[in-house]
Amino acid sequence: MNREDLVEAITREVVSRLKNSESASPAAGGQSAAAAPSTMQLNRYVDHTLLKPESTSAQIDKLVAEAKEHNFRAVCVNGTWTERCARQLRGTDVDVAVVVGFPLGAMASRIKAAEARHAVEEGADEIDMVINIGALKSRDLDLVRRDILSVTRVTGTQRVTKVIIEAALLTDEEKVLACQIAEDAGADFVKTSTGFAKGGATVHDVALMRNTVSPKIEVKAAGGIRSREDAIAMIEAGATRLGTSAGIAIVTGGRSTDAY
Repeated sequence: MNREDLVEAITREVVSRLKNSESASPAAGGQSAAAAPSTMQLNRYVDHTLLKPESTSAQIDKLVAEAKEHNFRAVCVNGTWTERCARQLRGTDVDVAVVVGFPLGAMASRIKAAEARHAVEEGADEIDMVINIGALKSRDLDLVRRDILSVTRVTGTQRVTKVIIEAALLTDEEKVLACQIAEDAGADFVKTSTGFAKGGATVHDVALMRNTVSPKIEVKAAGGIRSREDAIAMIEAGATRLGTSAGIAIVTGGRSTDAY
């Protein structure tokens, strides 16, 4: 069997397993609605996010203050804010997640590696990197793997690496491939979206990704998660982290109109 046939067979198996799981239970990831996290637990799923290019220092400071107040899992910011966030969050339980190769993923791997290294030096605890989407769609899988490795070699075992596959731009087969390559290249998480493409996280994509990777790899849902109901749906599908600017609405039971 050649590689293309093997990929197709694996995708069929994963999708079939996912469909069987969905038909067996309304919760695609296997967690029942009765076991849904409480409001207090939900805060530790949230990466409180602000990635807009026009974000100001005052808005970043507000993001950090909110993350501390609600004890979110992390703040997720652009690299220019790494040191500022790390300084303000020192001594708290809130981590600093920094995006790399964001939002297109189309720059040279050595640039992503340098960006990740700089973020780590300035205090980043986690790196959320975007894959080379064009290389994946061109089936240049070696390049995709090397691209991810360029970052995981920087982060090592001391930092968390999340690999953004931008699922809205991929077929199910490509999503499966991307997740498998990310795991092989040492990622700690696979992540659905940047929030800047044509679509964000979906229950289908989260469940597909969860069913593709091994139990040691986690799934982060990001993009379009605006309410507690959205958050619980993603968690039930298998997400263990939520990238969202609507963290406060999620833990208070409101709803945000923010795009991320």
